Amino acid sequence: FDYERPSGVSEAAAAIGEDDRFIAGGQTLIPTLKLRLAEAGKLVDLGGIPDLKGISASGSELSIGAMTRHADVASSAEVKSAIPALAYLASHIGDAQVRNRGTIGGSIANNDPAADYPAALVGLGATVHTNKRSISAEDFFVDLFETALEDGEIVTKVSFPIPEKAGYAKFPNPASRFALTGVFVSKSANGVRVAVTGAGPCVFRQTEMEAALESNFSADAVSGVKTEASGLNADIHASAEYRANLISVMAARAIKAAS
Repeated sequence: FDYERPSGVSEAAAAIGEDDRFIAGGQTLIPTLKLRLAEAGKLVDLGGIPDLKGISASGSELSIGAMTRHADVASSAEVKSAIPALAYLASHIGDAQVRNRGTIGGSIANNDPAADYPAALVGLGATVHTNKRSISAEDFFVDLFETALEDGEIVTKVSFPIPEKAGYAKFPNPASRFALTGVFVSKSANGVRVAVTGAGPCVFRQTEMEAALESNFSADAVSGVKTEASGLNADIHASAEYRANLISVMAARAIKAAS
């Protein structure tokens, strides 16, 4: 394949063709290329675009550039001050090597069903900004490895409303650290949100838990709320029933962390 490293977003958008691929952190694309599970006529590396990097907090919003690495989110004073649960989440993605190469934009554009960031985006009611438009997190994540991104569209940043409190807990695969099940919980003036990753083909909200937490934001409030196992993921690591139970356990832990 050919390789280009543009210095601007418009240049990157112009460089991409039908058989080409953007590369953000490369933590998924490079292994799949090596295994011949993917191919590309050209790789367009977004790593040389300074406008896609950085973290800033302003008023009631935290913004993170798409090419900001997980390690930078985890160590950011702005993130720790505004949304500590987001810094905690980033600090538990993969291992040190992955955190120092992988990016938030690359993660959400890939939309792995066991990735951590989708739970944070949906759990906080975030907005994904691209070079063409702004998309709410719930509209952005569509299905298994599928997003609302169109051909040639580039994620530029993610903006997070700063909640009153938030927490994240996951049960990780001991080898990959991917979430067998992860739950992100937040409380704000707009209500309570509970987002689940790892358990289903795509991140989703647990609305019954949200309703229970509206009147009583405590782990006890969700102790009796069960999730239907039908439609959840099942593999050699965990059955659908096991993941359904993990949703309740991880939700309780996330609420305790938020409190």
